[in-house]
Amino acid sequence: MTIVTQDLPEALYRAAQVRAMDRYAIDTLGIPGWVLMQRAGAAAFQVLCQHWPEARRIAVLCGGGNNGGDGYVVARQALDHGIEATVFALSPPDGLQGDARRAFEAYREAGGRVEAGLPAEREDFDVAVDALLGTGLDREVGGRYADAIGWLQAFAGGVLAVDVPSGLNADSGAVMGCAVRADATVTFIGLKCGLFTGEGPACSGAVWYADLAVPQAVLESQPPTAQLWRRYRNLLPPRRATAHKGHFGHVLVVGGDAGFTGAVRMAAEAAARVGAGLVTVATRASHAAYLNVNRPEIMCHGVETPTELQTLLGRATVVAVGPGLGQSGWARSLLQACCDSGLPMIADADALNLLAQNPKLRENWILTPHPGEAARLLGTTAAEIQQDRFAALAAITAKYGGICVLKGAGTLVGGDGQLAGVCALGNPGMASGGMGDVLTGTLAGLVAQKLPLLQAARMGVCLHAAAADAAAEEGQRGMLAGDLMPWLRRLVNA
Repeated sequence: MTIVTQDLPEALYRAAQVRAMDRYAIDTLGIPGWVLMQRAGAAAFQVLCQHWPEARRIAVLCGGGNNGGDGYVVARQALDHGIEATVFALSPPDGLQGDARRAFEAYREAGGRVEAGLPAEREDFDVAVDALLGTGLDREVGGRYADAIGWLQAFAGGVLAVDVPSGLNADSGAVMGCAVRADATVTFIGLKCGLFTGEGPACSGAVWYADLAVPQAVLESQPPTAQLWRRYRNLLPPRRATAHKGHFGHVLVVGGDAGFTGAVRMAAEAAARVGAGLVTVATRASHAAYLNVNRPEIMCHGVETPTELQTLLGRATVVAVGPGLGQSGWARSLLQACCDSGLPMIADADALNLLAQNPKLRENWILTPHPGEAARLLGTTAAEIQQDRFAALAAITAKYGGICVLKGAGTLVGGDGQLAGVCALGNPGMASGGMGDVLTGTLAGLVAQKLPLLQAARMGVCLHAAAADAAAEEGQRGMLAGDLMPWLRRLVNA
């Protein structure tokens, strides 16, 4: 029996891998392609009924390949259940081949109606089904398919995407010129990487997974490309009754040039809130005395030269450098001292911008760029980074070493020769100042507690995003980075 669920598996694959699984199921295990197509269409119709139980009229936009074939099965399923379904064919049905042709003929024999082109009136339908392009898209959408995507973008009813939203690159999550923005997407056999990063989450809506009842051997025939992280997992061990602050590390946060005291202050508090034993800030002498006025647990030191920083580096377990650092001579000299210390590092913000100007290869650090900073690290543009975030992640770790956290929708974590992770937690309320500083402090606090860098990056990214999701229950707009602090403490103790 085909399972259709929102409890998604962890393995992510490239589109070519899922097509290879499909061929393995057909050619090696002898499962007819027609059977798989019927299961896919039935799964999509099940999701349609789940999301829009009151729907009585649906428009199914079908392309010329197997994705269109899935659409014809959806339309036939609708007719069988008393729902009026009309197929709008972007490719002449007479040109269909194989299983897609068989699906068209079955729909027509059931009394289904096929019209060429697009519906004249959008308001005539409750739901529109996107079965246009599927996973094989490798160039920008144009012509009649771009027109069809435009029609779906303007449609006021519900939109269900079959396998992937048309126009979305199934591997990278990039929009290929234009893309459908679905309310729900049902994807088959293997989860596609592009659904969960870049523009994928915005285009896919609620993602459903259907295994099409294939044996486990089909899924095991291809190694995963990445991992999907949908839940926060606490990787810290319980504390012993005899524990003291020295057991949980000493975080040194370096930054906070004039006018940017908030960044270093938030990073320091986040490190403390996730359990670091001690937290020290090295910042400009002009404001060091009052930076911790409402958080006296943070030790603050005015540091104007690398020599003055050496004593603090000697006491630290891990260094977080970059929040509010700036790019002055002072900033450059302190960053160099941090790099020379040999300590594990979390590098963010202007530390990354300075590294882009003077690249270094280092294994014991976590770099946390957003797309703009990633572009500077690689000498390209933010748009190019977003075109293939997985490739950008690999390029950064190859050039700079260590672990990279590529921030944004579907934050990626990779390095150390391990599968990249994709964080599916978080929300648009995080698009406000200081969120990155809180993440930097969170990561540093976890490294201070002796988590290996990759584990700290995984836990920290998911903890930060889960705290933001909890804080956003009061609304995404107006959510501040500081609103995460109480949730960080609660979740790190969960």
